[in-house]
Amino acid sequence: MPIVTISEIEKISENALQAYGAREWIAKSVARAIANSEAYGNIICGLYYLESYCLQLASGRVNGAADPHVLIPRPGSILVDAKYGFAQAAFECALPDAIKATQTNGTASLSVAHAHTCTSLGYFTSQFAAEGLLAIGFTNASAAVAPPSGSTKVIGTNPIAMSVPDGQGGLSVHFDFSTSAVALGKITMAKAAGKKIPLGWAVDSEGIPTTDPEAALAGSLVSTGDYKGWGLGVLAEILAAGITGSVNSLDVSGLKLADGVPHGLGQFYLIIDPGTHHADFGARLARLSDAVQLQEGARLPGANRVPMANINVSESLWQSVVALESGPL
Repeated sequence: MPIVTISEIEKISENALQAYGAREWIAKSVARAIANSEAYGNIICGLYYLESYCLQLASGRVNGAADPHVLIPRPGSILVDAKYGFAQAAFECALPDAIKATQTNGTASLSVAHAHTCTSLGYFTSQFAAEGLLAIGFTNASAAVAPPSGSTKVIGTNPIAMSVPDGQGGLSVHFDFSTSAVALGKITMAKAAGKKIPLGWAVDSEGIPTTDPEAALAGSLVSTGDYKGWGLGVLAEILAAGITGSVNSLDVSGLKLADGVPHGLGQFYLIIDPGTHHADFGARLARLSDAVQLQEGARLPGANRVPMANINVSESLWQSVVALESGPL
């Protein structure tokens, strides 16, 4: 199993994306996100997606030359139209305005509309935290989750992420999770590996709990925490689709399919300057953190995150990634 550096992953991803038609600055933007996911062990949002990105560039399902358009409809509201290009590039274009709006108003929102899947939502919220701002993000995805007591897919895995600054350019709290019991990628990975999945992850097409990943993909995932997770997934759907003016999960085909209609998904971010209302935010956070750390083995979500400089990549995956550098055959 090859050991590769994160910088190698970023460069080879950039080269592959350009080879398949992405403009240089867009390829760099997406490659940084891929490398970041791998550095933090989030393999589902890293190289796992690179081949589908490239094939979708070739088919036109994602626009690798899109010029995102940033609008400021109101002083605390930023909207960027990704124009069916990559979410990473659209976010990059809107980030300075969103930071400025939050610093000016105390609270602001950023809507990313008509974008390709953003994969790791926490990658984006953490960029606000690096500027001393608290951010909560929401997005939707192709329909994969049925409502409790139902059997038909209605919403996506619909992640929610939150990043809280530590006042020193880092993170004191960070989480990024799907509102389904598990990310869809874990089901597809189990199927590829010929492994069963745990009960409680999914139901088959008749709504019966299953351990068969193929039956799960034909059926639907379930929400984490039953009705509570369902409510959070619906919240993400309303904000990511309704507020941004993007598509419902019901109207997006499989995210990794090479051909088809562009994703057109939305992401919605609520950004807050923690010092807006009083000067004791840091003290309140420290009080919480201290109480958690008194308990052996306990920690706040995302505490002590350390990126890896080198990772192991399976031989088959790395060979396929290297082959992508040559572009379409």
